[in-house]
Amino acid sequence: MSSPHVLAIDDSFTIREMVSQTLRQAGYEVTTANDGQHGVDTFADGAFDAVITDINMPRMDGFGVIESIRAGAGNTARVPILVLTTESGPKLKDRARKAGATGWIVKPFDDEALVSVLDRVTGRN
Repeated sequence: MSSPHVLAIDDSFTIREMVSQTLRQAGYEVTTANDGQHGVDTFADGAFDAVITDINMPRMDGFGVIESIRAGAGNTARVPILVLTTESGPKLKDRARKAGATGWIVKPFDDEALVSVLDRVTGRN
């Protein structure tokens, strides 16, 4: 079986690199995007097993990313989407859930916790 493919969307180069390194070491294939619009475009061009997105980004925020992916055709309604952000307010979490987010992880993230959540949502555990 091939490695699960994750799309990581964040406008912070440092966060993209940290997420990529953590997931690659855990055996995931990772593609990155540097803002919400780039993420939606990249998602449309690939086959991903999960998406990790920030909320506060230029061109399109994370809510727009979630809504765009969920509105797509085919299996996109079922692809797990995890929000990785510094935000932790209940209203934002509720809004993300209503948009179709699968889970919420607050930065700074714990490497093992991130891998554990992805293993669970991709069915890899």
